[in-house]
Amino acid sequence: MAARNLSTPWIPWNPNVNRIPINFPLHMQPPTHFNLHLRPCFPASSSLPHNDDLQPLLQILPSDLHHNLLNEPQRAQLLEVILDLGRLPEARYLGKEGGQYIRDSEVTVKELEYAQQAVGEFGKDNRAGIEGTLHRISAIRSRKGGIVGLTCRVGRAVSGQIDMVYDLLQYWKSILFVGRPGVGKTTVMREIARVLSDEFHKRVVIVDTSNEIGGDGNIPHAAIGSARRMQVPEPSMQHRVMLEAVENHMPQVIIVDEIGTEAEAHACRSIAERGIMLIGTAHGQQLENIMKNPILSDLIGGIGAVTLGDAEARARNCQKTILERKAPPTFNFLIEMRDRHYWLTHQTDKSVDMLLRGKIPQVEVRKRDEKCKVVIEKSKAYDKCQF
Repeated sequence: MAARNLSTPWIPWNPNVNRIPINFPLHMQPPTHFNLHLRPCFPASSSLPHNDDLQPLLQILPSDLHHNLLNEPQRAQLLEVILDLGRLPEARYLGKEGGQYIRDSEVTVKELEYAQQAVGEFGKDNRAGIEGTLHRISAIRSRKGGIVGLTCRVGRAVSGQIDMVYDLLQYWKSILFVGRPGVGKTTVMREIARVLSDEFHKRVVIVDTSNEIGGDGNIPHAAIGSARRMQVPEPSMQHRVMLEAVENHMPQVIIVDEIGTEAEAHACRSIAERGIMLIGTAHGQQLENIMKNPILSDLIGGIGAVTLGDAEARARNCQKTILERKAPPTFNFLIEMRDRHYWLTHQTDKSVDMLLRGKIPQVEVRKRDEKCKVVIEKSKAYDKCQF
């Protein structure tokens, strides 16, 4: 591939996106020249091409469960395996409500002990991984500290999800993803890391608290491309590692999963103020969840009470004490992942201000159509976006 001038903005063209123009300010409009960049299209009804490397996960299970799952026709859709002491083992699949029992005898103490020995030591967050894979094992403990349950979650390097947000990456603005557990936030983080590092040639550092993005072990999974990964000794130190990444490794992009504490929110703001692009996820399903969370509201600019003068209150036809956004948002865009193939994109400052005034913001709807292409609908009323 011929070398390119990294100082020139590079706007990849994605033939799988039906583009409906976006109403962004002029200073954020993309340049008018493009380099062609072809990307494959994948059916929205499928789980998209992936490498699940399932064998290492199955090896920690009892032999009969290993055999049953290995021969399961829905193996490609396997989401997690649940082992609870004294209960029937259960498998859960993508796109299906509830679980499916995979044998008719209960889980024993010996089977949990075998799985624990195969996995090794669990961290303080009761999570462990399998080296060289993206799988995650989470433990449930008794009051005495013994393991009485395991959630064995399948980690997949999924290709194709980046198409849902590919056009936004060229703005070099920070993006926050929210959504229910299991909707694919971490999967998107992983692929964004690969694309920004390998295709956009940016210096990307992943702050990987529980090794979910880059996989377990000291060598990160190939799914993150050439992005660098900093591991976090324990969850309470995530904010320190975020700042360490900035101070020591000169990143252009920092990717962090599961922002959940006040210290992490403050670290995000500090990083954004230094001109570094942030890609992150936070606990919550919608923008309003972040606004009402006193710990995380700083990510969208913070919210505070303001007292208006009499004339201003009359002009606005409102009470004298109102809520307003206190500062520019740390994340310029916020994406609600309602489903793996149905996302809502907010311009954070505009949406927050509109909601605080009791008005309905306009958002973009990003979804896949029946031909598996990504369709972007602009300026849709937020309250009309139901999935």
